[in-house]
Amino acid sequence: MNWKKKISRLNLNSRTLLGPVFFAVIFFLSSTEAFSQVTSRVDTTQIRIGEQFHYEIEVEEIQGVRLPKFESDSLNRVGVVTSKIDSLKNRLIIKYTLTSFDSGQYVLPGQEVFVRDKRYLTDPVIVDVGTVPVDTIKQPMHHIKTIKSEPYLFSDYLNYFWGLIVALLIIGAILYFVLRDKPKHEEFVEKIPPFDRAKQRLQELDQKKLVEQNRIKLYYVELTDIVRTFIEREMKIPALESTSEELIETITDFNSSSNLNIPPETLAKLRRLLQEADLVKFAKMKPLLNEIELHRQDAETVIDVMHPAHEARMKREQEEEKNRIEREKKEELKKMEEETQLKK
Repeated sequence: MNWKKKISRLNLNSRTLLGPVFFAVIFFLSSTEAFSQVTSRVDTTQIRIGEQFHYEIEVEEIQGVRLPKFESDSLNRVGVVTSKIDSLKNRLIIKYTLTSFDSGQYVLPGQEVFVRDKRYLTDPVIVDVGTVPVDTIKQPMHHIKTIKSEPYLFSDYLNYFWGLIVALLIIGAILYFVLRDKPKHEEFVEKIPPFDRAKQRLQELDQKKLVEQNRIKLYYVELTDIVRTFIEREMKIPALESTSEELIETITDFNSSSNLNIPPETLAKLRRLLQEADLVKFAKMKPLLNEIELHRQDAETVIDVMHPAHEARMKREQEEEKNRIEREKKEELKKMEEETQLKK
């Protein structure tokens, strides 16, 4: 009986211990699988300020791997310089180049890696960042030197030089177009023959319709100015600066001395036009409409008659000059012949 009781007790104890052992084995296998799936390593855990070190995560899988963002230390003093991913057969290697510019001891937490939606966590890494010792005995301290400026080269001023050239060209072009001698209106008018210009101005005066607007004085001012300007340009007589009597006297004398053959009735029409215009301009006389039309006709008649008379005089003068030159040539030839005969 006693040995049967002992056997039953032994079976009971074995059943009681079997459960914990079973769960321990399962936990060991799962942890072994986790560690075999994801591993991490660093090439060094002690660096100086500004130095770099390498941190690698190796995953025994290629498909279904997700890598969240790299987690730095709690103070974010360790930074990532570069990162890249390499694949070797069925392994995936993530390589980080890290550095720090603050001395101290920093803990890189475990990095999360998901393999087929299963979460793995790498081991934390402690990194010591040390300062660079300075031996002030062997290397004495010096005062801070002032900043020295670099010497200027021609290339430094090249952009300014070309900019100045362009600015000078633009300014020169502007000054040329603004200050150049532009032909004035009077110069254009001078190129038109006096007779044609006078006819053109008479037509422009008719188009202004000053008589219909009851601007009689302005009408006579412009009408006499047209006649005086024509006489001055055509006959080279200072008609614009002369009074009416002076102008008539000058034309009469010029007609006699130059053989212009201007008819006396034309001179009478000119005298009447100038005298009536003076009364309108200075005595405020208001001529009748038919008188205004008559004065307009007289002005055009004076211009028409004086133009061919002047042309005839110019032709006569040119002919006389030509004859004079021919006579002089004949006289020279005659003298040369006489001198030749005397020598013989």
